[in-house]
Amino acid sequence: MNVPNVAHRFVDVAGVRVFYREAGPVDAPTLLLLHGFPSASHQFRRLIDALGDRYHLVAPDYPGFGHTEAPDGFGYSFDALADVVEGFVDGLGLERFVLYAFDFGAPVGFRLATRRPEAIAGLIVQNGNAYEEGLSDLARGFIALGPGEEEQVLGLLTLEATRGQYEGGASDPEAIAPDGWTLDQHFLDLPGRKESQVALAFDYKSNVALYPAWQAWLREHRPPTLIVWGRNDPFFVEEGAKAFLGDVPEAELHLFDTGHFALEEKLPQIAPLIVDFLERVGKDSK
Repeated sequence: MNVPNVAHRFVDVAGVRVFYREAGPVDAPTLLLLHGFPSASHQFRRLIDALGDRYHLVAPDYPGFGHTEAPDGFGYSFDALADVVEGFVDGLGLERFVLYAFDFGAPVGFRLATRRPEAIAGLIVQNGNAYEEGLSDLARGFIALGPGEEEQVLGLLTLEATRGQYEGGASDPEAIAPDGWTLDQHFLDLPGRKESQVALAFDYKSNVALYPAWQAWLREHRPPTLIVWGRNDPFFVEEGAKAFLGDVPEAELHLFDTGHFALEEKLPQIAPLIVDFLERVGKDSK
């Protein structure tokens, strides 16, 4: 049994002290793991343990999330998060990689992909939406929020709501460790973090506006694509997973009877699919 050594580091990106986890040989295929809301790179700990002995895995925390430290006055928007991740990629010298996009990792990752198409050797999408048909009524209501409706956003930042994102839609809630939502809530409760999340919530509509551009990128570049999706996600419904096949017909699609944080419950089923995918496309991501 090979268990990887995992390094926990910081790198400065234009004044943002970005925390990241890194494991695996640097000359192996690289997988850039982009986390979701309201989590951080810790959501990938089990996946890193499962794959980090043979692949190069890198997982940063965005500004406003996890251990990353942003300066006072940092302007929180999805463009700004993508700017930092792009600088992070440059800072680590990552020239070619497979992109894992989950939840917020989709709008961050697709911005990066459209800016750096030559960097994307493959795409793994896990409950990361890029199509209007993938938005549930709950998600549409969230996207429609704006200034003056801060209290509705703040209602999503409570422990009850955070836990619900993990357990909602799960077929076996006992398989989901409480560590994830507990740690997420710790970070959400730090000074200034709720304000950053409100700003991002109000900016989420900018992602929907970019869906056509991301779809055009998919049609033009046809990256090798693996889609793994919790079909009981209350935010991003399975129609959003199937929609990718319209632009990338060769994509491999797997739906699982679980919720939004699919890796929490279905890692034993999903990890082998990722291994198979990396074996096929990974030689182009070193």
